[in-house]
Amino acid sequence: MEDLIFSLNATLPVFLLMVAGGVLGRLGFLPGAFCKAADRLTFTVTLPVMLFLDMAGLDIRRDFEPKFVLFCAGATLAGILATWALARALMRDKAVVGEFVQAAYRSSAAILGVAFIQNIYGSSGMAPLMILGSVPLFNIFAVLILMIESPQHQTPRPARVLRGVLTNPILLGIVAGTVFSLLPVQMPAIAEKTLTSLSSLTTPLALLSIGAGFKGASAIRRAGPTLAAAFIKTVGLSLVFIPCAVALGFRQQELVALLIMLGSPTTPSAYVMARNMGHEGVLTASAVALTTLLSALTLTGWIFVLRSGGWL
Repeated sequence: MEDLIFSLNATLPVFLLMVAGGVLGRLGFLPGAFCKAADRLTFTVTLPVMLFLDMAGLDIRRDFEPKFVLFCAGATLAGILATWALARALMRDKAVVGEFVQAAYRSSAAILGVAFIQNIYGSSGMAPLMILGSVPLFNIFAVLILMIESPQHQTPRPARVLRGVLTNPILLGIVAGTVFSLLPVQMPAIAEKTLTSLSSLTTPLALLSIGAGFKGASAIRRAGPTLAAAFIKTVGLSLVFIPCAVALGFRQQELVALLIMLGSPTTPSAYVMARNMGHEGVLTASAVALTTLLSALTLTGWIFVLRSGGWL
């Protein structure tokens, strides 16, 4: 019972805040224009500031763990390529292969990941290093796959891919924080308090917006591919790579960060990217909705198993 309570305490507050966002949205307090602005503010300002502070507070020379970052990158790459290969071989409707692959691998690693780890440990823990190892690959392959598998048969442009990666606000925040942590200077108290106030908006604002923008009706469309993508996203990837991580000796915050990377719901930004790159978007929207619902159960189950095994 103690392990179950620990698991529920780690997951339910996050999803209850999303539910609150849904209720407030239905009551008209969080209209679509607000959610769109909140998403943009979170992605371009508050989340990069939070990650900047997290990285700036690390002693990179002491705390950087190349083994952990390399495992994050390796698991991400293997999961993407395996999912893509299976989708191309098995899916009948080739027009939705790109959406399916992105929905099956692209986690809410930054926003929901930070929220979960903060809820358990009181800080973002290993989230910045996990993001460092996975988010660049998330973005690079999202652009590549959606271009290659576009119903409009667009040709990938390397310069566009590179520009998208180099201008990603999340990556810029991590890089800036990493550089600052290597400098022999201390952040002025005024600047630190200002940035901390900004970063504190990230989790509640993002979760309220996700809840307010949730559209359950879309989840019933593209039912077969949606269910398959949701299973891979919430169960399949974790089932393959979490035992590998345990065998390699990863524990505590490392395992939670990896669990978020592998098993958190499909990021809502996947829908925006799919729509903007010539895809229908229905499968992606359905996967975002379904994985958001399922992950309340699956993440609780994973945390319970890891807690019971003495790894958390």
